[in-house]
Amino acid sequence: MSAQEERDALTLPSALYDYALHVLRESPEGVPPRRGFSLAQQPEPAEIPLSLEEAQSAIQDALNPLPDDSATLHRHFARLGIRDCHMHLMLIRSAVAGLPLPAGQGEAARSLARQLTRTGTSAPAVTAGLALLTRLGTPEDIPYLSVLGLLRKFTRPAVDALDALDPRSAAVVWLAVYARRDELRPLFRALWRDERDAIRAELVAFPADPRLLNTTVARRIAEAARLPDLLGRHPSDTALLARAGRLLVRMGCSRDAPTDLLAYRDALTLYASVATRADLLPPTLDNRATLLSLALDLSSGPGVLLNWPPGRRVTLLTSLGWLLADPRWASLPETEAGGADQRLRAGWIRRTGRQPFRRPAPTGRLRVEVVAGDPVDREPVETRILLDGRPVVPAFFARGPAHSPEYLLDEGRLRAGSEPSEVQLAEASCTEGCCGALYVTIRRDGDQVVWENWRRPSTMPGSRAPAPELAAYRFDAAAYDAEIARAETDRSWSWPARTSARLIKAGLMERPDLLSRWDAKRGWISSGFDDPDTTVVTFVYAPGLGSGKPDGIFLRFRWVVPDDGTPPEAQATAALNRLAEEDPKTYGQVCGGTRERAEELGFSWPDSA
Repeated sequence: MSAQEERDALTLPSALYDYALHVLRESPEGVPPRRGFSLAQQPEPAEIPLSLEEAQSAIQDALNPLPDDSATLHRHFARLGIRDCHMHLMLIRSAVAGLPLPAGQGEAARSLARQLTRTGTSAPAVTAGLALLTRLGTPEDIPYLSVLGLLRKFTRPAVDALDALDPRSAAVVWLAVYARRDELRPLFRALWRDERDAIRAELVAFPADPRLLNTTVARRIAEAARLPDLLGRHPSDTALLARAGRLLVRMGCSRDAPTDLLAYRDALTLYASVATRADLLPPTLDNRATLLSLALDLSSGPGVLLNWPPGRRVTLLTSLGWLLADPRWASLPETEAGGADQRLRAGWIRRTGRQPFRRPAPTGRLRVEVVAGDPVDREPVETRILLDGRPVVPAFFARGPAHSPEYLLDEGRLRAGSEPSEVQLAEASCTEGCCGALYVTIRRDGDQVVWENWRRPSTMPGSRAPAPELAAYRFDAAAYDAEIARAETDRSWSWPARTSARLIKAGLMERPDLLSRWDAKRGWISSGFDDPDTTVVTFVYAPGLGSGKPDGIFLRFRWVVPDDGTPPEAQATAALNRLAEEDPKTYGQVCGGTRERAEELGFSWPDSA
């Protein structure tokens, strides 16, 4: 909390809304600061805090039935020990969301919600009011919700309520608190003041790279800028058109949360605006990369899941295909002028440029597409699985990308064997232990293959709503086997460093002694994240590991093999020969373990570890 906020907190007005309005008016130029405002931490009561179960029961008692006035609910919460703590506020939101509101009580509940949000003096009471307005709010409540949402404690419930009433206001409040990068501040100031010309200028000026634009930031910027309307007022502004396409691409990024694309109400309109005007864009590698990324999403990514009118998605995809086949656009990858990023992008376009426009005749319910995303954005290589034309991972999971082809295809995990096999199709970007993974059991049943017994997190992405049970899928076994075999042998998506990595991994799986002779064991092997034109080989080491009796903590090593321009097969052979002849610990670098263990074994600990 800043010194000014501390001084303000000492003299808080009785109502938290009044306090929020006060600190906003005191802000320079009336623009809220980065991260919004905080509330002073209230002193902890002397009594022992409630357990989770006790808090849930107390909140239900306080809310059911709803009291007639705000003061009564304040007293209930205080008497029952409901505090200004994250757990209690979350429980209040959940309880209000499930609260039965019999017919005829809506107006009374709305009146109570307005008392709580406008005159409430405690965080639990205001949170209850915000949760009620999520269900019962009207446009009259928008100004109050927009001010309360600037208090970080109330941002999420206020934005939830605003999303149903005015997505632009919800987006502006969200950006005020969560868009914290300096590069976004000029755009935010224009959005806060709703200065249309400034919004247009700043929208195309800020650097739209992945550091700044995760899926949610991209969606909220589009909502706050009223992007389809802005494009409609400036139909010939090609810089604005390109930026609109870029925001759509970032909204659908599978590495983050493609549910933002599905939640964006103007997605269909914006796709149509960009695709139908794409011929106005100057033919550059950046613009081609944007249009190709959009086409990949429309072909096999989260864009497929939008509520398209019949035939509309295919029409837009076809129009993009015609445009990118035009010689002005098709010749771009052959001009590799520029830096390393442009060369990466040119190679990706050469490999991937026609993939989304090839629509093979359906041979069954299953289609497997290996899709490499834009390497300049460091997008992943995914094994996109489509069932009845719909991509499985964003439809059923949407917490991270589909697994790589090396994991699902090279190791035969999608093959249907005689025994049932549970397969992980995707893992949350943050890790399975945090936000879960998507599993399915694959088994052969006579002349059919069955996918059943799905496992995924119990709630829908970005929601507390329970995730419904997923049905079993049955496939004709011959068609299924043919599709998996086709996908396993298709390497058109790959590039030299990635192919070298696959061949090195295969060689080490066949000859584990190449590493065990050095008391080492194979780890992760793939193309580099920071430089996709390198092959990265990782391995772990501990004395005695080769004999099966490792002594002490493992160290992890990383060996980076640059692409030397020779065929991948030759590079992989050279790498395997070197592993056979030279101890890889002499040319690899420590990248994991502990500093103490590295120094004990005589290795340097990297400064960046």
